[in-house]
Amino acid sequence: MNDKTKIEACIQLYFDSLYESDAEKVRSSFHDAAMISGYLPDGLHEMNLDDFASFVSSQQPSPKENNDEILLEIISCDINGSTASVKVRDGYLGMIFVDTLSLLKVNDDWKIYTKLFHVES
Repeated sequence: MNDKTKIEACIQLYFDSLYESDAEKVRSSFHDAAMISGYLPDGLHEMNLDDFASFVSSQQPSPKENNDEILLEIISCDINGSTASVKVRDGYLGMIFVDTLSLLKVNDDWKIYTKLFHVES
């Protein structure tokens, strides 16, 4: 499997984690030292991986269980050696987010190292 395909698989796992409210899928798609940061209407939010996994799993029932339609799309992917930058758009919790994801290749696996999010609408 080439790097682009592996990155797309990592991003799909991230998307699945949101849709299924699955903390283990969050942990599988992110690096252990990952940081998640961005602004919501009430201000700046910063989370480590455990905080983010707990937040995602707390969304019950999950969008999948509710049969919710959610927007999940890759906008761009730029690969440079063992790093990559992926921009995605996701409709989640009634908002449209644009996430800038920095990925790192670790032992031939790609992991999300940082997630910067912006509420588009």
